[in-house]
Amino acid sequence: MSKPDYNINLDIKFGALERIDIPAEVAACKEQWFNQSLCRVNESVVRLGIIEGEFHWHKHDDEDEFFYVVEGRLYIDVEDRTIELGPQQGVTIPKGVLHRPRAPQKVVMLMVEGAGIQPTGD
Repeated sequence: MSKPDYNINLDIKFGALERIDIPAEVAACKEQWFNQSLCRVNESVVRLGIIEGEFHWHKHDDEDEFFYVVEGRLYIDVEDRTIELGPQQGVTIPKGVLHRPRAPQKVVMLMVEGAGIQPTGD
């Protein structure tokens, strides 16, 4: 599987009290690897990921990262195993853990992480 071009948008798309329509956001996306910060919640952000392919191995030294699958099947490789997530399943990857998300077919997911985290890793 070839490495896709990452389209990572760190700008906050929606403010407080604005309705977020996930199916409309997904329908508007035509890219293979898309990540958009949807909103801020205290010191964290909620990001929408629409992916197909493999991300590179990386880690976040200071912050945990939460993945929640809306549709599709997401595989997250960690150093000693692979975590498989289906719809309505999630997992927290602790800070400092080397990981690689991948999706052989299209996946729609939400991620919750500190607002200062670099999605590509430290």
